[in-house]
Amino acid sequence: MKENKEKPKIAVIIPCYNEEATIGKVVNDFKSVLPDSIVYVCDNNSSDKTAERAKESGAIVIHEKRQGKAHAVRRLFREVEADYYIMVDGDDTYDASVAPDMLRLAIDGIYDLVNCVRNEVDEDSNAYRPGHKFGNRLLTGMVKIIFGSLVEDVLSGYKVLSRRFVKSFPILSDGFDIEAEIAINALELKLPIGHVKGNYKSRPPGSNSKLRTFKDGFRILLLILSMLKHERPLELFGFISIVFFIISLALGVPVILEYIHTGLVRRFPTAFLSMGIMLLSFFSMSTGIILDTVARGRKEMRMLVYLQIGTLRNETQH
Repeated sequence: MKENKEKPKIAVIIPCYNEEATIGKVVNDFKSVLPDSIVYVCDNNSSDKTAERAKESGAIVIHEKRQGKAHAVRRLFREVEADYYIMVDGDDTYDASVAPDMLRLAIDGIYDLVNCVRNEVDEDSNAYRPGHKFGNRLLTGMVKIIFGSLVEDVLSGYKVLSRRFVKSFPILSDGFDIEAEIAINALELKLPIGHVKGNYKSRPPGSNSKLRTFKDGFRILLLILSMLKHERPLELFGFISIVFFIISLALGVPVILEYIHTGLVRRFPTAFLSMGIMLLSFFSMSTGIILDTVARGRKEMRMLVYLQIGTLRNETQH
């Protein structure tokens, strides 16, 4: 058996919207630390000179007219061919020098997802605003409780992804919730996940954040709940069923006790309401069982697609 020493194809993919002030530096930084990589920038309908600055710095520019970060990432996943993908924002807040370590961990450890856990460079800076930090901890905690604890910093936009992961991942989100969807998808398929810590710094002067703390945070929360319904319907509808069952008991037990002591049922509306809620409990559990069967089938199909895509290690052996 002979081993092929050909280097893996590395793509740096950068979804961008109005990052004229920073995209050139980001492209140059990643080309410097990963000279063998190809940098792709997806211009997400920018109104400034983001695309021009990216081209001037040597990046290949792809255009996506549908507004939203997830649309840009979806386009990059479809158009770019590589063995490993380094996904990063174009706002110059992430440390490019960490990329080789993340890539090395992904290759040597055979990880499908390596996530950069953000460390704030200066505790007195506003790089990681208190509202964003609290929201990230809250949403990361929810994902850990619901889907598994093998992920840190769910909302980090700096990741290394394997070809297997990228080409088998059906993106359903539209905006900044793409990071949470990537983490949940990896957890649900029980894919290998690694972490590397990296510095996170403030945006340079002239660069403005597009993240809306409350609106985007609420969208991410809705995505997590939607993914719970999509991936774990039995747990969701089972919980709803238990709530309905408890309410039904709370209403029905006094009526039953009264009947046992007096032989009379004086509160017919309460009795009927209790029975109705009990039926809702039954239907909720039945719905959960049916949808869980469907969810398992979808998960099996995603895993089969994932397994059909060859790994770098398999392709370098012949």
